[in-house]
Amino acid sequence: MESLSLDAIDWRLLDALQRDASRTNQQLAQDCHLSPPTCLRRVQRLRALGLVEQQVAVLSAERLGTALLTALAEVVLDRQDAESLQAFEIRACADEAVQQCYRVSPGPDFMLVVTVRDMPAYHALVQRLFTADANVRNVKAFFSVRRAKFQTLLPLPRADGA
Repeated sequence: MESLSLDAIDWRLLDALQRDASRTNQQLAQDCHLSPPTCLRRVQRLRALGLVEQQVAVLSAERLGTALLTALAEVVLDRQDAESLQAFEIRACADEAVQQCYRVSPGPDFMLVVTVRDMPAYHALVQRLFTADANVRNVKAFFSVRRAKFQTLLPLPRADGA
């Protein structure tokens, strides 16, 4: 794999892509003051380096008219050895309802962000992910009543070096 050596143009491209990956190469090139062939070559390099994990469409549940239930769940395990932690992490990450999974410290072992259609779907998640796992000691769920902010942008160095 190519070594990670990024210049100001690479950072500008990454920032533009994370803000709106739907732009055409020509639009991206114009926004970043590059020729289209240079822009395409640089974006392909950034992807080859694994810096762009995936491109997705972020859907608006509100505009779709879909009421969803989002919960943040603290999960505490009985055993915290590497094998037990990894086994739970693999199971959690494989579950479609789990949108984000973090191993945390101190406090609980994991924080999960889960989204389901309704309370019966949440109960099904509890059964398959928590109750069925004898190593899960405790789960504390916090249910979202309103999403005030949702963002996927990572803080990147500014292209001017600041």
